[in-house]
Amino acid sequence: MKQDLPQVGDLVVVTIREVKNFGAKASLEEYKGKEGFIHIAEVARGWVKYIRDYLREGQKTVCKVLNVDPQKGMVDLSLKRVNPHQRREKISEWKNDQKATKLLEIVAANLGWTVEKCEKDFGRDLESRYGTLYRAFEDASAEDDWLPDVTGPWKQAFKKVASENVAIPSVKIGGYIEMYSLASNGVERLKEVIGEIDGEKLTIQYAGAPRYRLQVVDSNYKSAEEQLKDSITGMESRAKKLGVVFEFNRTAGK
Repeated sequence: MKQDLPQVGDLVVVTIREVKNFGAKASLEEYKGKEGFIHIAEVARGWVKYIRDYLREGQKTVCKVLNVDPQKGMVDLSLKRVNPHQRREKISEWKNDQKATKLLEIVAANLGWTVEKCEKDFGRDLESRYGTLYRAFEDASAEDDWLPDVTGPWKQAFKKVASENVAIPSVKIGGYIEMYSLASNGVERLKEVIGEIDGEKLTIQYAGAPRYRLQVVDSNYKSAEEQLKDSITGMESRAKKLGVVFEFNRTAGK
């Protein structure tokens, strides 16, 4: 569960509360009742002439924590030290945390427990296991035999709420295969190199000779990578035996 204040270096979601010429005050969304301050020098890289070109009251954004004063409960923040990728990731994480809080309230209601009891009995343990409570809901939704080493009256209620409210996440990775054969039965050899394809998770599409697009869709990145690696290794082995020229290139950014 969240501490009273963030740590130096943390990324935090904020709502801009007041904008002045020299900086802006912001509420820390993940730390109830706590505020931070963004000095104008930390708003953007380069010279900032008009701070309102970058910030406005009511705006939600992501900042990096530069300094924390526990006595005053104040936090110094930087907007310019957060890149667009970090901003998107943090906002997504924050939204998922909010969803997890709502889902935990549903679990508590179904059990006839308080949210505090749920947090104490299993919430903190799940956060420790998964990093965030929302990832626990995702895994409970995706896995039929979820946490086989764990028992408790809450487990069935948690999984039921997860299954009804959380879509199973998926990742897509892949690239392009270039292969050809000069043999008289070259087409048959290419088909043999490709082999059996699991159309649910792995697909190959013709992309114009001699290219084929290969894509793997799975519930998590690790298993997708393993399936992609196994598929390519198998094709390379068959291509070598059949005298087929074979090369695989990952899609840019994948």
